[in-house]
Amino acid sequence: MGGRALVAGFGATAQVILLAALVAGTGLAGKARAELHPADLAATSPSAAEPVGQPSEASQEPPNPAASPAGEDALSTNPAPASLGEDEPPASPAAAPASDGGHDPADTTDTTATPPSDGDQKPADTAAVAPSGDEAKPAETNAPAPGENEQQLPADAAATPADGTTTPSVAQEPAGAAPVLAAIKAKLQDPALRKGAASEDLAALEAFYGERSGAPLWITAMGFSARAQALIAEIQNAGNWGLAAEAFDLPPASDLPATTEAQATDEVKLALAVLKYARFARGGRVSPARISDLFDQKPNRLDPKTVLTEIAASAAPAAYLTALHPKQGQFESLRKVLIKAVASAKAHGRKPASDPAIQRLLVNMERWRWMPAELGSYYVWNNVPAFTTRVVKDGKSIYVEKVIVGQLKYATPIFSASMRSIVFNPDWTVPDTIKFEDLGPRLRQGSADGTRDISILTSNKLSVSYQGKPVNAETVDWSRANIRQYTFTQEPGPDNVLGVLKFNFPNRHAVYMHDTLQPELFNEAERTLSHGCIRVRQPDRLAALLLAEDKGWSAQEVKDRLAKGKNSGVSLSRPVPVHLTYFTAVVDAQGKLQIFTDIYGLDKKMASALFGKSVALSADARVRQQKRSAWNGGSFGSLSGMFGN
Repeated sequence: MGGRALVAGFGATAQVILLAALVAGTGLAGKARAELHPADLAATSPSAAEPVGQPSEASQEPPNPAASPAGEDALSTNPAPASLGEDEPPASPAAAPASDGGHDPADTTDTTATPPSDGDQKPADTAAVAPSGDEAKPAETNAPAPGENEQQLPADAAATPADGTTTPSVAQEPAGAAPVLAAIKAKLQDPALRKGAASEDLAALEAFYGERSGAPLWITAMGFSARAQALIAEIQNAGNWGLAAEAFDLPPASDLPATTEAQATDEVKLALAVLKYARFARGGRVSPARISDLFDQKPNRLDPKTVLTEIAASAAPAAYLTALHPKQGQFESLRKVLIKAVASAKAHGRKPASDPAIQRLLVNMERWRWMPAELGSYYVWNNVPAFTTRVVKDGKSIYVEKVIVGQLKYATPIFSASMRSIVFNPDWTVPDTIKFEDLGPRLRQGSADGTRDISILTSNKLSVSYQGKPVNAETVDWSRANIRQYTFTQEPGPDNVLGVLKFNFPNRHAVYMHDTLQPELFNEAERTLSHGCIRVRQPDRLAALLLAEDKGWSAQEVKDRLAKGKNSGVSLSRPVPVHLTYFTAVVDAQGKLQIFTDIYGLDKKMASALFGKSVALSADARVRQQKRSAWNGGSFGSLSGMFGN
């Protein structure tokens, strides 16, 4: 063949090389990119040093078919190529890959990438299939393509795709979720945010976010979610529920945090505000015992972790918060009066916060937060400042009567208990306070001739026992005796200070309801006359009502039992809740607000705890000094009326 044949052969080879070089700038380069691993694609991104269209050394290497099998779980690792330039269409319509941070394809930094069309696929569900011949075929998919307005699924939804395929870990969290969660956990240790926060709230948040994966609860890359914005608006409306909106450190609902740390700050602030609101709604604003030891009540607060779990699952978190307030009819009635009072104050140029009438409403609303969540469908309600007792059935008062309550020195405590029995013709055991303050001093005085004077015992028909055994009072040296160790009992009868009926609801205060031998005292306007127990006018009506409900007794059966004159108790088959309360503001059945005297001066103390130095509510306790004739006729000769327990 000689030299001419060699030259001819070399010329043909040269033509093939030249043709390959021309093609390299078009489809072949696109094909090479389509078969690269995401890490290799990042290395071949266009730059100033490497113009678009020129393949790098990596792009000239054939892909490893074993590393990227089409149609298997490795589909999500085969991204589509980036655009090659304005004049050069991509070789495959596959969507751009998700970045290592889990960002949506629309957030990729490759600004030259072609926006996804309706036929484009999700990065995690798309296989980049190499085109055959001169035709580039669409990539095979195993999931439907998202619409143009479709948002990225949350982490918990993305974790279980509808087609059952296993998604890579990078797709389990929304954009930037992991960094934000890490920042939230760090922010919870920030002294500035921890200052003033309840330790139990902080502990609950640390546990909640420590266990959480995926997206934060309230904040997104575009600011607060719609649920969070509604929540913020409701907390700002706290004034309509008797709380102070300024007590909650809230971020603006329209805030657009620019950094991960700023997102974490907003998330933590809102979470703390939510827990504080929940605590305040359930009576955790101020401890009852801090106001007075008369308040023997424990608000029914929710565990902060429970609040976080439930509000996270709630479709309407704002409504969840407001549902934490008391559901009692009186609370809602006072709330409506409050809203009108605030509007009226503003209309007349007054500051609602410094209005005494509004402060009294807030004080009484707060006390409802200390009440049991359920009062009972049938219960007895003793409101101390109103000097009344009621029997309430299915929300309606079916019995209302006057009562006598404790003197200022022996104030009636505030608590709830269950009535378990009614005693006919009760005997009476003298309580310690009366033994120390009344019986003891008189017994130690003795007689003028040096003999022991026990007339205080005989005139009131009090028998004495020591360690359960009867003793002769005349044989006791009362000047040396420890009167605490002795029991003084008055037998049933017409002179018994408890009268003919006693209503027992066991409690640590040894307080109960009973009859009285001085019915004329019910004519007094302010009836603070007992040693702490509650005396009821016409108690036989109350007994008949309770026993008719519990046992079906008639009024005549009650009268017959009383007429026997014997001490006998009747146990109730269904204990009746008894609530002793201190409400100085009550809305009556006609919707009219009733205000009662603050007989123990507790409103002023509570207002100071709630409102600080700006208290406008003055103490109006006007407990009069009882006239001696009202309870003992001016002498120690009779204990009738003087003793309430």
